[in-house]
Amino acid sequence: MQIQQARAHIMATLAGGESPRADADALLCHLLECRRSYLMTWPERELDAAQLATLQGWLERRLNGEPIAHLIGEREFWSLPLKVSPATLIPRPDTEVLVEQALGRLPAGPCAVLDLGTGTGAIALALKSERPDADVWAVDRMPAAAALARANSAALGLPIEVRDGSWFEPLVEPSSSKAPRFAMIVSNPPYIDGADPHLDEGDVRFEPRSALVADEQGLADIRLIVAGAPAHLLPGGWLLLEHGWQQGEAVRQLLLQQGYLQVETVRDYGDNERVTLGRLAQ
Repeated sequence: MQIQQARAHIMATLAGGESPRADADALLCHLLECRRSYLMTWPERELDAAQLATLQGWLERRLNGEPIAHLIGEREFWSLPLKVSPATLIPRPDTEVLVEQALGRLPAGPCAVLDLGTGTGAIALALKSERPDADVWAVDRMPAAAALARANSAALGLPIEVRDGSWFEPLVEPSSSKAPRFAMIVSNPPYIDGADPHLDEGDVRFEPRSALVADEQGLADIRLIVAGAPAHLLPGGWLLLEHGWQQGEAVRQLLLQQGYLQVETVRDYGDNERVTLGRLAQ
């Protein structure tokens, strides 16, 4: 079977999915260890029997709902190739909105940034790639996720400080009662209500519930971060939070009740309320 035939076969097999063309290209590029341009340049290249067997195995797993990112072990975010695993969320394009808003508000010159619940390290590494002068910290309570963030940091040559632990807890050094303060805290925390039917659909079926679900209709972790962030922010520091498309008003109220200023919500690429932010008083 030629590349062009395999590509057509994959697209036909996955025709009911969200992005059969992108899925086909991702699988073939991973299989052949090539860029997409290679698929277009050499469509007549023949795949050998071993490659076809591997491809068929991937297709069967994909038809069972397994995410493409898990099949190939990688997902691009902010033009960075990130290793992924079932231990973490798969980075979503809409989270790039959070990165954009953060970059627009970081102070000029060296500063410190904290990413809470970092997962693959996507947000932290995207910020570090654009602001190499920033001291970027990342925290995750799942050891496998923290290890993955460290591995992505090393592979990309983007040094960040990764700590294991729940939210703000690992920031305090054992030998000191003080924790660093940051010019900005960003987070894409769990924000889905445990009763949400979407948890049984699509890629999220294969992602850790602990990274998706929060109590109090999805607001428990956001509430904790909003309350705890002032103790770790510099005066005038920013807090930026990703949340569900129907949670914008609730998150704005949490920030306002805690005394944050310049509170607003930014919409994602699908025009849904996605990122809410606020600033401490100077």
